Parts: sequence; C-alpha cells; structure tokens
Amino acid sequence: MSGSPDNIGLDFESLFFVTADGVKIHAWYIPKENARGTVLFCHGNGGNISGRLDTIRILNYLGFATFIFDYRGYGISEGSPSEAGTFRDAMAAYDFIQNRLSLKPEDIIIFGRSLGGAVAANLAIRRSHRVLILESTFTSIGAIARQYYPMFPVRLISRIKYNTLACVKEISTPLLLIHSTEDGTIPFSHSENLYEAASQPKVLLRISGDHNDGFLRSGAYYIEGIDKFLKDN
Repeated sequence: MSGSPDNIGLDFESLFFVTADGVKIHAWYIPKENARGTVLFCHGNGGNISGRLDTIRILNYLGFATFIFDYRGYGISEGSPSEAGTFRDAMAAYDFIQNRLSLKPEDIIIFGRSLGGAVAANLAIRRSHRVLILESTFTSIGAIARQYYPMFPVRLISRIKYNTLACVKEISTPLLLIHSTEDGTIPFSHSENLYEAASQPKVLLRISGDHNDGFLRSGAYYIEGIDKFLKDN
C-alpha cells in the first residue's frame, strides 16, 4: 500500500470485513459531513485502493462519503482473485456498509470502473441501490478477447465471463455510463452497447483521454456530468 486518504487531507477508517465464504477483505471508509450519499466503489483490475486517491478526492468534492475495498488477492485483502470471488466481495462490502452505517438503499450509489464496472453491475442486480455508475466498462470479457484474439473461439474456451451486458438488461434503477471516445483499451462502443441495452432513465457521458486517466483529463466536464446525473436522480 503506497498511499492513503490522509495523503490528500481526508480522514478515513481502515477496515476489514469477511465475505460469505470466509475471506477477510480490506477497505477504507472516507466519511463526509452532511453527505449526499455513500458511494460503494469497485475499482479496476490494476493496482489496489491506494492508487485510487484521485477518485476519492473527486467523490469527496462532490459531497459523498466513499467506501472502497480491495478484492480478494488485491492489496492486503486475503485470498486469491476469481470472478465469483469478486462478486462475493462486493456483496459483502454492500452488506457491511448497510449494517454498519445504517444506510437505506436510497443512500447507496454503486460505482464501478473498468473491470469494477462488471463487478458493480453484478452487485446492482443483487442489492437495492439509488443509482448505478459504470465507467470505462466492457460488455463482457468475451467481447474484449474477441477484439484482440479474433481467430480463437473465445466465448467457448473462456471460463471468465464478467457479462456486464446481461446484468444491465436486468437493472431498472437510473444508470450513468461514462466512457472516453479515445479509450484504446476498452473501446467506447462497449458503453454504447450497454446504453442501448439499458432501460430508462439512462445517460451516456462521453469523456476524453485514455482508459486510465480519462476521468482526470476530462476535469470539470467529468465532475459536472456526475453531479448533474446525481442531482437529477
């Protein structure tokens, strides 16, 4: 762990909770006085929560408390990563904050970036929430693999699905999709396809920049887009 919220001047709690299958997961809770709600944030595949300080700063600026956790096998969380494991970790995170903070579903914003978007979408069909935000997210692992390895029958051989598209079709709460049109890792078309599959109310926010820093390069436009969506929903 290379950094923590106190490096950006924010108070926080370092916490642990246990999943349904007995794995000890590490998390941070960053409170906010008179918070507009609590964001349950599911991060992407690279690194761990210590690399998400910019996101924590933005959410705090927008007036939200944040609960961010490391999947099993990430950071100082126990266990080994797996698709099913990340889903269990997110459900345990939700249950932990709901019970510990006495939150109502309308207090909880589920937010996932990149791989975390697939985890967040899966959580959203299993737990009640106010809104769902998916940033730089793919429709499925199979769809991404086909782009890089089109000669192989990836859907038949891949054991990892992360089928965000199937989850989005089941979601009825407001959905904000954020994606850079310049993303070279997960093409913008993935969010377009997710948008088409989703029910209203839904918003597709087009940002600029690459996969990892688009939210920073887009600056005020990114922040104002999230703020408007949450004011409207």
